[in-house]
Amino acid sequence: MIIGLLATPVLAAIMIPFARRWADYIFLVLATILLAIAITMVPTESVRMLSASEIGLPGDFSFRIDGFSTLMLVLTGFIGFIVAIFSLGWTREYTYYALLAVMFAGMNGLILVSDLFSLYIFLEITSISSFALIALVRSRDGLEAAYKYLMLSAVATAFILLGLFILYGSAGSLAFEEISRLSANPEHAGVRLFCLALLVIGLAIKSGLVPFHGWVPDAYTAAPNPISIALAGIVTKVAGLYTLVRVTFSVFGVTPTISSILMVLGLVSAVVGALAALTQNDGKRMLAFSSISQMGYILLGLGTGSPLGIVGGIFHLFNHAILKSLLFLNTAAIEKATGHRDLSRMGGLASRMPVTGATFAIGSLSVAGIPPLNGFWSKLFILIALFQSGHPVVAFIALITSVVTLGYFLVFQKKALFGKAEARFSDVREAPLNACLPAVILASIVVISGLLFHEFIDLLIEPAANVLSRGSGL
Repeated sequence: MIIGLLATPVLAAIMIPFARRWADYIFLVLATILLAIAITMVPTESVRMLSASEIGLPGDFSFRIDGFSTLMLVLTGFIGFIVAIFSLGWTREYTYYALLAVMFAGMNGLILVSDLFSLYIFLEITSISSFALIALVRSRDGLEAAYKYLMLSAVATAFILLGLFILYGSAGSLAFEEISRLSANPEHAGVRLFCLALLVIGLAIKSGLVPFHGWVPDAYTAAPNPISIALAGIVTKVAGLYTLVRVTFSVFGVTPTISSILMVLGLVSAVVGALAALTQNDGKRMLAFSSISQMGYILLGLGTGSPLGIVGGIFHLFNHAILKSLLFLNTAAIEKATGHRDLSRMGGLASRMPVTGATFAIGSLSVAGIPPLNGFWSKLFILIALFQSGHPVVAFIALITSVVTLGYFLVFQKKALFGKAEARFSDVREAPLNACLPAVILASIVVISGLLFHEFIDLLIEPAANVLSRGSGL
């Protein structure tokens, strides 16, 4: 199965240039296979290590499969499936589908590796393919956004590589378990903290956390709509947040100092992202800042270090991937129907696009934390964990931020969907099936995982939370 997660997208990327007319269908088949493989791995309660030789690959490295990696593989496969459906007929540019396949190969590798050097390799594969996809249409905004992403990604790479060089010099290896042993030795505390700081800065840039978020609004806004869905839905989760959490929790181990750093990053990102989203009139840009804010919520939960906070943070990670994919998909449908993203020039679109309007309402209310949708439960767990861990002020600020989130989404709905119908949109019709079907699927998951949250947490979230709760080592 492991070899399928890595080899299948590579083979698809090789095949697509020779079957250009069917490139979109090849990618759809690829995404379906990746999702099916990931689902067969659920549930994963224990940690399994597989060497490269065991699965027929050359080299001295191994793969790690546990509850956290399984959850992320399912998420990656599912968002890839959604992007594949939405991309059907979107472009005849076969390079788009080949780059998507490479990007998903990079993310799967990131999720599975058990050493920092392999992690870096797959991180760069993901980043370079993402850069190319952002610049794919070669518009001025797209090229500018891709340039910002590339430059900040290069800075992140410099921090990460410096940290890896020092770690290798100290531990003689970059395997997760060897770094964990180094971290347990008090004599190496200074080296450990310095290298961890370098890695956290680099991965915070990849995640788009404040104050390293400069590339996020431009990249999410200027990228082609299917790529915006992929970037917001899964790429920054895997290439940034998952990697950051894996390194801090499973490799170095979380200390009170590290928890405080994560909470500060989370709180600042949550507040700044929400306030910035409140001032936006471009639909995609509003969602981009909202993504920064919700990434902050995830770190707030994980930063508590408590079992409930970790469950809440991982549940919100899952919810955010689903919700942002849904909302960016809805915004793409609105942009295609109206020709722009300016909220002040819209109005009454829900009467002409009922599926888009209804699914956007479900998604936005869930992000704001309205019960009984899934976003309510993950935010509730995070807030309770903050109170229980002795951070009532942080919990109060997070609660106010959630109210602000509800505010800007209500503004979006009022201006674009449920306001006065504009006469110039009299010819607007509902989005085509390849936009409506994935929107309905995503909205259904939002509702079902909210109503059946206990069963959902037991199946997918709890095994992932147990991995992080165990801390560093295997």
